Amino acid sequence: MNSQELARRVRIDAVRMVHEHHASHIASALSVVDILTVLYHDIMHINPQNPNMPERDRLVLSKGHAGVAIYATLAEMGFFELERLDQYYSDGSVFSGHVSHKGVPGVELSTGSLGHGVCVAVGMAFAAKRSCKKHRVYAIVGDGECDEGAVWETALFAQQYRLGNLTVIVDHNKMQAMGTCEAVMNLGDLAEKWKAFGWHVISVENGNNHDQLRKALQSTDDELPTCIIANTVKGKGVSFMENNLLWHYRDPQGDAYIKAMQELGAEDIYA
Repeated sequence: MNSQELARRVRIDAVRMVHEHHASHIASALSVVDILTVLYHDIMHINPQNPNMPERDRLVLSKGHAGVAIYATLAEMGFFELERLDQYYSDGSVFSGHVSHKGVPGVELSTGSLGHGVCVAVGMAFAAKRSCKKHRVYAIVGDGECDEGAVWETALFAQQYRLGNLTVIVDHNKMQAMGTCEAVMNLGDLAEKWKAFGWHVISVENGNNHDQLRKALQSTDDELPTCIIANTVKGKGVSFMENNLLWHYRDPQGDAYIKAMQELGAEDIYA
């Protein structure tokens, strides 16, 4: 299974999970799927059969509201049985709406309070450097999340301590809960902002393109922390969800669910 097929399957899983359990944030999850699948399939040093091996790379999904996407990615990669995804967003389940690491193999950190996950990722990278460890730390943040001051505090810290073992990927889908990023809190040119904080910055024109993502993720700087600005599409993969703020919170039911699954090529799931 290549990364493209993995991404398709993750999108199917995510839409089904949100549909069945009346959850939220499906559009936010769909925009980040390609980043996750390229990381897990092609870039990160991991072992699904030994998820806690000390030399593994670490990933923190700081935009924790997209948790359904990382749960589905981990299941498809073999960290745990696919059938466990049926427990998503249910009473007593370890698969909470926002990412939880408790009882979920492969999840490094519970996240959801925006701006906090990337702080911990920077701490992980700092600890690894101080201990002369060779693993890499990745953090995925939302562009709306970059409204949080903590993001910029960590940006200062990571540059100060030359954390060349750290990569932050900004899921730049240009929308957040209550509107476009430009309308809610215009951050201007994100790439230039991260450069101003002393980071090695790579802009990916199409952040849902696997070849472009792979090239960027393989072009890190050994001396400076790397920030990848991935220009993605919110709701990517389902036409009526793409760039549609309604699907930040709405869950697909009825005809909307059927159409979404048809577009993803998953007729056997809803039939």
